[in-house]
Amino acid sequence: MRELLVKDNAAGLSPLLADYSDIFVVYDCNLEDYVKNSILPNIPEGKLHGTISLSTSEEDKSFQSIVDICRKLYSEGATRESMLLGVGGGITTDMVGFAASIYMRGIRFAFVPTTLLAMVDAATGGKNGVNLDDRKNILGCFTKPDFTYIDSSSLATLPRREFLCGEAEVLKTFIIDDRGRYTRAVELFSKVSSWDQAVQAGLQEELTSLIEEAVSTKQTIVEHDFRDKGERMKLNLGHTFAHAIEALSRHDADGGIAHGEAVAMGMVLAAGLAQEKGLASKGLQALLKADFKACGLKVECPYSMEQMLPVMAMDKKNQSEGIRYILPSRIGEVNIVTL
Repeated sequence: MRELLVKDNAAGLSPLLADYSDIFVVYDCNLEDYVKNSILPNIPEGKLHGTISLSTSEEDKSFQSIVDICRKLYSEGATRESMLLGVGGGITTDMVGFAASIYMRGIRFAFVPTTLLAMVDAATGGKNGVNLDDRKNILGCFTKPDFTYIDSSSLATLPRREFLCGEAEVLKTFIIDDRGRYTRAVELFSKVSSWDQAVQAGLQEELTSLIEEAVSTKQTIVEHDFRDKGERMKLNLGHTFAHAIEALSRHDADGGIAHGEAVAMGMVLAAGLAQEKGLASKGLQALLKADFKACGLKVECPYSMEQMLPVMAMDKKNQSEGIRYILPSRIGEVNIVTL
């Protein structure tokens, strides 16, 4: 698997597709203009077989949607030689990777992530999955794409809220593996909350560098533990709480709490639990709260532990002994703990 980063356009995509003869572009329906103007012109002549647009809400992230993709592929003549190019955010890449892994027992696929969250998390690492009712990613597989092509200029299409969700995943990565990058990320995100702001402030190169470092860090962890049996679990920092927060909020009138927002809240709760268990210094939770707020992230969870615990008890990462948490002890160090 090759992870590529291009700073300002999608023009470098074409050489990567030269060896494929039968390409289907599967994309988020909200990205019609980006696909039309930046993706399709970079597919080598004669190699595009068809396009499939997807609705990409959490409700759409279901096994039925995977069946619909496979049915569409079959009706349009996709074979075992076909290749799926998934263009969009994390829901899109999850669904495309899962569909490709089971269609005709597996066909080739690649990603062009267009959200910050997908670039640094969902599209990197080979996890592909969909929800089962209100439970996150219960159905899925581990299958690596042929490549993930990151065009940072696609962030220009990203709403501020979605950009903030990606910030949470970048900060999570550097809380796990710091090397001075957590402070850099906080300083940058305190100044910008969109790609346009980064460009206007002359900070797009610094943002692109942080994206590349976050991707590289996750890749290194994944290479050591692809099947998520040990070290890779650390990448779930904040997620045990976050998945419960998302599930509880899903039917709220305002559309609920987005994944990155829930991850930020979950990391704050994880720091509090770590302090309570004597695994972290007393000021860690306050530090994360202050830093996250400075970056524009929400930090206060609207649900009590009594509300969240029954949902957390069903988390797929748990063991028979109890709920598995990833708890930070300091910036740059986290622990896998079952309580």
